[in-house]
Amino acid sequence: MQARSDAELGGLTQQFRDRLDRGESLDDLLPEAFAAVREVAQRNLGQRHYDVQLIGGIVLHRGQIAEMRTGEGKTLVATLPVYLNAISGQGVHVVTVNDYLARRDPVWMGPIYHNLGLTVGSGMKFLRQVNREEAYRADVLYGTNNEFGFDYLRDNMALEAENRVQRELHFAIVDEVDNILIDEARTPLIISGPAEEPVQHYYTFARLVPRLDPDEDYTIDERTQAISLTQEGIEKMEQWTKVDNLYDPDNYHLVHYIENALNAQVQKVKDKDYVLRDGEVVIVDEFTGRLQFGRRWSDGLHQAVEAKEGMKIQRESVTYATITLQNYFRMYDKLAGMTGTAATEADEFYKIYGLEVAIIPTNVEMIRADEPDLIFQATESKWKSVVEDILTTHETGRPILVGTTSIEASEALSERLKRRGVPHQVLNAKNHAQEAGIIAQAGGLGSVTVSTNMAGRGTDIVLGGANTDDPGLHVIGTEHHDARRIDNQLRGRSGRQGDPGSSQFYVALEDELMQRFGGDRIKSVMGWTGMDEETPIENKLITKSISGAQVKVEGYHFDVRKHLLNFDDVLNQQRAIIYTDRVRILNGDNLKEKIVEMLRQEFSDLILKHLPDRHADNWDATGLSRNWRSSARCRRNSGTKIGYAATRLRI
Repeated sequence: MQARSDAELGGLTQQFRDRLDRGESLDDLLPEAFAAVREVAQRNLGQRHYDVQLIGGIVLHRGQIAEMRTGEGKTLVATLPVYLNAISGQGVHVVTVNDYLARRDPVWMGPIYHNLGLTVGSGMKFLRQVNREEAYRADVLYGTNNEFGFDYLRDNMALEAENRVQRELHFAIVDEVDNILIDEARTPLIISGPAEEPVQHYYTFARLVPRLDPDEDYTIDERTQAISLTQEGIEKMEQWTKVDNLYDPDNYHLVHYIENALNAQVQKVKDKDYVLRDGEVVIVDEFTGRLQFGRRWSDGLHQAVEAKEGMKIQRESVTYATITLQNYFRMYDKLAGMTGTAATEADEFYKIYGLEVAIIPTNVEMIRADEPDLIFQATESKWKSVVEDILTTHETGRPILVGTTSIEASEALSERLKRRGVPHQVLNAKNHAQEAGIIAQAGGLGSVTVSTNMAGRGTDIVLGGANTDDPGLHVIGTEHHDARRIDNQLRGRSGRQGDPGSSQFYVALEDELMQRFGGDRIKSVMGWTGMDEETPIENKLITKSISGAQVKVEGYHFDVRKHLLNFDDVLNQQRAIIYTDRVRILNGDNLKEKIVEMLRQEFSDLILKHLPDRHADNWDATGLSRNWRSSARCRRNSGTKIGYAATRLRI
């Protein structure tokens, strides 16, 4: 390939397509196609794929998940299988976690595709209808998971065939696949409209619930975090609402409001689970730390939070179309993914998506030093030690990245650092627009960056920042996350491509994860031994128990996602049938034969129901006549072939 001219390289795509037409497979073309991509990347980007990146490309082409450490160049790796699979002309989708990456990556990698004769589309969120159609016709299309999913739903609500934008779902590569296919899997994509529901009840119970005694009136399951009223709590609510039996069928709607108000008051914490922005309650993604504009908790929970904060309540909604990300991505003929952290979830990837995880070796040996956890009895002692670690390391000039589990924690730590005179940057959902700029400088000499776990997706921390020499990056974790993957993502910010670095996690037995899984028992043992609260310990047994707690939480979340998928699979079968027939109608297909068969089956069912045998005494002629006329009326009133078929599909 090095001996070919630019024009010759650009002409290879048509040659490859001709060879496909003559019966060769993509596997036959792979060595030459990958070599062509590597050469074009070298000439246009100054980047030549490492051998381990070629391995990653092969794994993706095979429809597997490539686990590659942070900084190993996943964006460049994707160009190999993207080009190879785009040769067929069926289109390849590259799925990113946010709009920034959906716009950045095609611009960054675009010269490779353009010089090989492919078309590239991107940034669908900002495109008008006609431009969206053009984008989906491109050989390669970059976009977010939500945009791809919502376009699928919008296509299947379209009233005219020309308003549909997507074509067949051929091949998708999902970047940060664990975030999209696991963390986001519990949240279905929904297109909805407003419903007429009374909102006063939300305000009423938002005032009543804070009057409940946490020690007597309700309980919280430590494992599932489910909240239940005790008998005392039920009696108080019955007294305040002036009903005799809260769980009487006539009053059961009140239980719905009470449960939502309780969840809003106890489980949903401001500046952790949500923020207030421009008069609205905006959800904070628990895994990425980013604001989820347009997302709302379902079943009245979002309205309960709005009432809790004294804000204007937006009406509940009626669902027009919905699909889970799990079922959307399972519709692709071939699916692949890449991330820095997939091995801990390999079982779920295989059971849900049929995806195997392959761990790709690093290009350069990883030399980061991961120190054992420092464990404290009290939260205050932990934070004091964190601040001292930052001060000591900052004096050496090494850059520091501090990971927190919430906006509230990041801002509290920021206040402590201000009091100690430490210059620093804070990155959380409140200022996520500056994420790229903050991360770009996070590796600079003497820089201190305090961040929620959003500082782990899609952007690399380059040592030296923009203008300085390379020091080593020190990562501090202030609390363990529920999932081991999130901890590993934070650690993975340091030690990229053989860079020096270190990581240290601080744990308090009062941390949420520890409280749920035996923190009080460990604390009592430490107190019994006479250890003071300021002294940390390094104990392999406790560290092992933390990892075990994370495994339990991961297993619980897997069960939740599995149950959600089981429910959605039932809907998915119906959705597939309805959407398939709907597309045929929009395309003008003649459905006479199918409709006649449907009518024949319906009338046969009516006869079997009302005339079950040859004995006239068992016949229900009146019922048959009534149902027959009803069916015939549906047929007459349908008017058009679309309405006619839709009426029957509803039946």
